[in-house]
Amino acid sequence: MCGIAGILGQKTADKEVIIGDMVSAIVHRGPDDNGFYVDNHVGLGMRRLSIIDLSTGKQPIFSADNKQLIFFNGEIYNYKELRQELVEKGVTFKTHTDTEVILHMYEAHGEKMLCKLRGMFTFCIYNTETKKSFMARDFFGIKPLYYLKVDNKIKAFSSEIKSLLKYPGFKPEVNDRAVYDYLSFQYNPNDQSFFKNIYKLPPAHYLLIDLFNDKFEIQKYWSFEFDQNKNLDKKGATNKIFETIKDSVEHHMIADVPVGAFLSGGIDSSVIATMMVQLRSPQVQKESETNKVKTFTVGFDTLTEGVESKETSDFLITDHTEVTIGPDEYFNALPKAVYHFDEPVADPSAIGLYFLAREAAKHVKVVLSGEGSDELFGGYNIYLEPFARARLAWIPKTIINFLVNLPFNFFGKNYLRRVGSKLEDWYIGNASVFKTDELSHLWLKTPYNVSKGIFDIKSLYKKVVHLSDSTKMQYIDIHTWLVGDILAKADKMTMAHSLELRVPFLDTEVAKLAATLPDKFKWHSTIFGGITKYLFREAFKNIIPESTRKRKKLGFPTPIRDWLTSERTPIYEKILSNEYIKNNMNTDYIKNIIDEHVSKQADNSRKIYLLLMLSLWYNTFITDNKNP
Repeated sequence: MCGIAGILGQKTADKEVIIGDMVSAIVHRGPDDNGFYVDNHVGLGMRRLSIIDLSTGKQPIFSADNKQLIFFNGEIYNYKELRQELVEKGVTFKTHTDTEVILHMYEAHGEKMLCKLRGMFTFCIYNTETKKSFMARDFFGIKPLYYLKVDNKIKAFSSEIKSLLKYPGFKPEVNDRAVYDYLSFQYNPNDQSFFKNIYKLPPAHYLLIDLFNDKFEIQKYWSFEFDQNKNLDKKGATNKIFETIKDSVEHHMIADVPVGAFLSGGIDSSVIATMMVQLRSPQVQKESETNKVKTFTVGFDTLTEGVESKETSDFLITDHTEVTIGPDEYFNALPKAVYHFDEPVADPSAIGLYFLAREAAKHVKVVLSGEGSDELFGGYNIYLEPFARARLAWIPKTIINFLVNLPFNFFGKNYLRRVGSKLEDWYIGNASVFKTDELSHLWLKTPYNVSKGIFDIKSLYKKVVHLSDSTKMQYIDIHTWLVGDILAKADKMTMAHSLELRVPFLDTEVAKLAATLPDKFKWHSTIFGGITKYLFREAFKNIIPESTRKRKKLGFPTPIRDWLTSERTPIYEKILSNEYIKNNMNTDYIKNIIDEHVSKQADNSRKIYLLLMLSLWYNTFITDNKNP
């Protein structure tokens, strides 16, 4: 695990100095070591967090003929199997790293080797003779890769945007389109970043650059598609879920350093922690406190997340640590979190993850976490809504239209509005903050179409027209929310503290299985609600506490609503005085949003928090452009 960076082009002078500055900007991603390679065409570098083959894993790693080299960020969990295959074909290895395996796999199979990997990764393979660079990003976008493009030429790349800001002559400017979409989604769903000329390599894509002529191409090498098998046997599928996830957890535990787990009160993290305990020798687990699986939980001083996670930790007899944070500590950490995010992500739970990672890093170098399970197995409560809406289909549209057009709000009004609408007209993903009509009041400039342009959500819907509304929602979330919010905060908040986070549910073998599950194995709808992740819950019936197995999805509750009171005036002033917000948004409308919330007329906490994160981002990267 590390952070990688590079500058590209013959005309760039002082490559050694520039790449040194770029790599220094991401030292938190790898405090253990660094490595560089510079020639007339490139300056490449990395910071290493040593996880596998601690003694001989220094990068770059060269091919046997020294014609190709690799800089790698991530982990390949099936590297031992792939290594053995290569050895049997006569390949000689100099190290025991997964990094070298990737390089030799590329020599043997070219870009087709990508689909043979199980893991999270971004990497750069450079051919010192042909002057061609091959970069790739993992299947779901667990690891990030950004690049700077000027005059249709790629000038630099890095694991983080702040590294690209060190490129000579680059002046950070705001990409308004990305900001506009952020107002709706609470994150930036585009391949363009918040900074003009800086882009993200999408998940499951590779980038090939010819440095002799500066030409490049970006290609997709894999996609997640549902392939539901309605003939699946329930018992067989249940056993398959159990065995596949157990195998994934076992592969994700491979490391030469201590591995722990994040543990919330939900089923996903409980399953992972349970598997970790079961996969360890019983003698080792019971031998001493030192050898127990280490688990970590974060909670807030007004909530009870720790009580539920302790139930599981006590059941498993793990070495458990709980972190509790209050409002002042939370708000004081926001500037640091924004700096590490590079782009604002207005998910309040991310800051809890920031504190959780800080504590875990004192004890372990690697943690396993439950991200991806809800998207793949259908765990969000909102996925049950299409079943509930179907039960109200008898209500005439004229009555629904009359109710939703009443000039006052009432409980369930937004739900009724959705009952009378097509899914494609309102569902943009798991988070939706400012609606289209609200944006018309907030945004002063010409509005963008949220579903068109840089980010086209309609194209995603076209690929799943044959599936149920609930499965369509899964598909949208897997391709938007998962990478833009869930995985972004997972990577950035943990790497801020030099902690590697691994996500066993986003293994390609697990995804392949999840894609085959029909709706009846994911959701059971009842008149009083329903069950999410039905077969997933059944698969682990006998190994986790029953109360945990049946617990409804709670998300990661953060008491922002209660914390944003009249005492938070400095926060509101920070929003209203922000230069970008004043120039682009209706501050009178924002004042009204704040007043409504403080007087408890409405819960506008998410809108206020979103604007706060935007103002902090602008102050950090545009106004000051420095580490807070």
